[in-house]
Amino acid sequence: MERRDEFEERACCCALNGIFGYEPRIANELVRTLGSASAVFGMDEATRRQIFGQYSRHADRITMDAVDSAARELERLEEDGCRFVGLTEDAYPPLLKECEDAPAGLYFRSGDQSRPPQGNGVPIAVIGTRNMSLYGREWTRRLIKAFASAAGEKAVIVSGLAYGIDVTAHRAALDCGLETVAVMATGPDSVYPPRHAGIAAEIASSGALVTDFPPGTEPKNVNFLRRNRIIAGMSRAVVLIESRVRGGGMMTSGLAFSYGRDVYALPGRADDQCSLGCNWLIRSKKAEAVFSEADLVESLGLGKLPRGDPEKSAGNVMERYADRDGKTVERLAGILSAVRKKRGISLDELASGLGIPWQEARRYVSMLECDGLIQVDLLQRCSISI
Repeated sequence: MERRDEFEERACCCALNGIFGYEPRIANELVRTLGSASAVFGMDEATRRQIFGQYSRHADRITMDAVDSAARELERLEEDGCRFVGLTEDAYPPLLKECEDAPAGLYFRSGDQSRPPQGNGVPIAVIGTRNMSLYGREWTRRLIKAFASAAGEKAVIVSGLAYGIDVTAHRAALDCGLETVAVMATGPDSVYPPRHAGIAAEIASSGALVTDFPPGTEPKNVNFLRRNRIIAGMSRAVVLIESRVRGGGMMTSGLAFSYGRDVYALPGRADDQCSLGCNWLIRSKKAEAVFSEADLVESLGLGKLPRGDPEKSAGNVMERYADRDGKTVERLAGILSAVRKKRGISLDELASGLGIPWQEARRYVSMLECDGLIQVDLLQRCSISI
């Protein structure tokens, strides 16, 4: 059973988070100077005025009423299956605690109440643009599959639950059996965008939903930068898949660089708007280029990947169709090879390249799609899934 003094310290952290949510450095300095969050609220009037000054807008908010309100909030959260971990607790993400602007506490939901917010592995942030390309989607999945296959420590995939690269990273982690953490720009009682409520529930079941915003907080533009510093701060490394020169992914990467984290970026074509940010980070030596899954896995300290040749693996995949006639196996192998060689190849191009009717190409593509080997978007462009 939790001791009363532990609960009071957590309530004091929660109160500080509410007061200094947008100025976390002040809360950090207070706790470091006085030794605990409880000591902050234990100051007498003279000490409080001495620290904050005569005309501080914050001094009058450091009251026991704020702590009592936070304690009631924590009790309601417990009933709703949500927890709060304070800056002074051992369960607080250790890497995030090193940052001067770390929040005074974090709200989180997890199916495992004993699980720390950052997970039980190496937290790796995988982030990028909302308007991802087939290239970005494929590489997001390839890298996370490589993390899951690594022989060493297991990665915990950290991202922001946004459209595009973020949700693709979460989905890939769930599919590969990796823990994943979604850092939100809302309170713990809501999900943004609402369309991601389903995957958020899956993440909470096997990983965690994390935020420093109190219940009832709705998404605002300013909230996303505050959210991004948590993604960068709690992760050992950040991998930027795709980004324009300006965007949330670039902000997070910049924050990670300032925190002394390892930053990696997937290079792209010189004229591709989705890759301009990644290319700029590499050029400015703020990020290392991602050239292969194996190199990144080793660089992250996750061990090594099992040896294997991608083309050989593709051939092995075709063994599942061994009971089909030779012509079908040949067509399926041809389509899989063509999609691997040209990302985004259309059905028309496949049919023309293989010299078969469009309807036949569509049938073979549907077979491969149903088996999870390739993906087809709304424009009938094909990309590899394995």
